Amino acid sequence: MSVKKIISVFVSLLVVTVALFVLRTLWSHYMDAPWTRDGRVRADIINIAADVGGLVVDVAVADNQAVKKGDLLLRIDPEHFQLAVQQAEADVAARKALLKQRKSNAERRADLDEQVVSRESRDDASHLAAAALADYQQAQARLAAARLDLQRSDVRAPVDGYITNLNVYRGDFAQRGQATMALVDSHSFYINGYFEETRLPLIKVGDPVQMRIMSGALLQGHVHSVARGIYDRDNPQSHELTADVNPTFNWVRLAQRVPVRISIDRVPEGLLLAAGMTCTVVVNPQANEGNEWLMSVE
Repeated sequence: MSVKKIISVFVSLLVVTVALFVLRTLWSHYMDAPWTRDGRVRADIINIAADVGGLVVDVAVADNQAVKKGDLLLRIDPEHFQLAVQQAEADVAARKALLKQRKSNAERRADLDEQVVSRESRDDASHLAAAALADYQQAQARLAAARLDLQRSDVRAPVDGYITNLNVYRGDFAQRGQATMALVDSHSFYINGYFEETRLPLIKVGDPVQMRIMSGALLQGHVHSVARGIYDRDNPQSHELTADVNPTFNWVRLAQRVPVRISIDRVPEGLLLAAGMTCTVVVNPQANEGNEWLMSVE
């Protein structure tokens, strides 16, 4: 056999070996590595509702507007609450005057001799003073509640965030506890990656994570926690609180997907994050051992 043929056979075997190694590496990566394309951007969404009911006289924000904690969102007509405060203040003043009178009567009777005022009269005066004190304290509580209602007629942002789904306008009547808009907390964004149960043993809390959203932007994060339960669709609970076992069983079982919560450590400057975006999530268990990791799934 000539040298040329030997070299040709050697090169062919080398190419086949490299191809098999690459295929094995790719197969291992796509089938065994802890990654998923089913990642979702999440955030805490606060339903904004007035604590008091009344006519809306001002809406201070627009849909999708950024707001800071404490910014005014909407105002309920405060006139009824101002009148309630005035009435409560007058009630407190009347109760205070009555309490002062009852205490003076009780103290005056306590200083008199039993031959002038009976013990029963002293006890009655003392009880009337105690009742007047309780009435005064109740009036003070009603005044505090009226002032709180007046304060709550201004609905303010509880956190920094973005207004969404604005559904209230000037002239509407706001019902107490009925949501009128949503506020997306700008400091609460995180990623939920839905990993197959077969890959969970490779994921540990604290593992670094790379996430690529569909626009191509790359985010850095780490594993925060792994969910400890998902709904069992095959065996739901019956109305009698007993197991409702499905009489059929599929021999081919698909791996369940379990949510893994990922904290975002770094967001590229200028990137707009919105709850509901999708992304590819790659966990790097080797990074904790000091090995360099480059994201290869796009």
